[in-house]
Amino acid sequence: MKDLYETLGVSKQASNDEIKRSYRKLALKYHPDKNPDNQEAEQKFKEAAEAYAILSDQQKRSRYDQFGHAGVGMGENPGQGGFSGGIHMSMDDIFSQFGDIFGGSPFESFFGGGSRGGPRRGKGADIRIKLKLTFEEIAKGIEKKIKIKRSVVAEGAEIITCPTCKGQGQVTTVQNTILGQMRSASLCPHCEGSGQRIGNRPPGAGPDGMHKKEETIKITVPAGVEEGNYMTLNGQGNEDLSGNPGDLIVVFEELEHKYFVRDGEHVILELKISYPTAVFGGKIEIPTVDGNKAGLKIPSGIQSGQVLRMKGKGFPRMRSRTNGDHLVKIQIDTPNKLTRAAKKSVEDLKKNLNPIEKPFSKIDL
Repeated sequence: MKDLYETLGVSKQASNDEIKRSYRKLALKYHPDKNPDNQEAEQKFKEAAEAYAILSDQQKRSRYDQFGHAGVGMGENPGQGGFSGGIHMSMDDIFSQFGDIFGGSPFESFFGGGSRGGPRRGKGADIRIKLKLTFEEIAKGIEKKIKIKRSVVAEGAEIITCPTCKGQGQVTTVQNTILGQMRSASLCPHCEGSGQRIGNRPPGAGPDGMHKKEETIKITVPAGVEEGNYMTLNGQGNEDLSGNPGDLIVVFEELEHKYFVRDGEHVILELKISYPTAVFGGKIEIPTVDGNKAGLKIPSGIQSGQVLRMKGKGFPRMRSRTNGDHLVKIQIDTPNKLTRAAKKSVEDLKKNLNPIEKPFSKIDL
C-alpha cells in the first residue's frame, strides 16, 4: 500500500496548510468532472481523499506516523483491495466531508460553477459480511472460500431513460419569491440520480430488474489481522442498472480461544505448574498460537503471578516480518487433597523451611 505522504506529494514534516494545499491541487487535477469516465483518475481522486482524511486529523496522523497503515486500521493485500478500520470512502463521502476544500457546498463543482450536472456516475450497493477466524488462522494466514448472494441485472431486463428527469439524474424546481424566481436542483427521486429506470422485466426478476446470483469468492487472509479490520474486494458487490458493481467488504472477527487471550500482537497464556516445578524449575512444553508447541524453561524458585516472555511466539505484525511475544503468566497449583505420605513430606518440608508468613510493609508493597 502506497505511503500516504507520497500519495499527497508532501514530506512527513509538512504542515497542515501544506497538506491541505497539496490535496486541493490533486483533487482539482483528478476531479471526476474534469476526467469523465476515467477510472484511473477517479481512483487517484479517492486515494488522495483517503490520504487527506488521515493526515488532516492530528490524532490519526500521529498513529500513522508511529505504526503506519496498521495504526489507522489499514492493511495490505495486493490484488484484492485493502483493509480499513476507518477509511472506505465513496464519491459521495468525499464531496460531503471535504466540500470546503473545493470552495463551495458539497454539491458544487468548482469547474462548472454549479451543481454536478448529468446523471450520477455511481455503482451498485456494497455488500458487507463478517468472517470469523480462529487464532491459529490469524497467526498463519489462510485462504477462505465464502458464498455470497449479490444482485445482478437480470438477463433480458429492459433499461429505459428515466421519464421523470429525462436521463439527467436530477430534477429542477422553480419557486417564486419576492426576489424573483429561484431555481434549485435535487436528486431525482425515481431513479436516485442514475438517469435510468427498469422497463419490462423478465420472469423471476424483482421490481428493480435484478435477480440474486450466488457466487463463491476466494479470499486470502494475511497473517496478523485483528478484530475490526476489513478487506475490500473491488467489484464483488451488487450491480446497479448499468451493470457497475459495488464492493464486497469482509469484516474480520476473532473467535474466542480456549487458552489464549490476545493483546495486540502479543498472546497471553495462564499456566498452572506444580509446587515441585516451582521450587526446582524445569522445562515443559506449552501450546503456541500457531497450533504448534514450544519448550518453556521454568526457573527455580518462580513465584505465582510471575510472567515469562517467549519472544517472537505471538501474532505476526502487520507490514513487518516480526512477531509479537508469547506471555506466560505462572500460577502455582495447590492440591486440595494429599495422601498420607504426601502430607508427611510437606510437614517435613515445613520444618526445614524458615516461616515466611508475615504482613507486608508499605515498603514491600
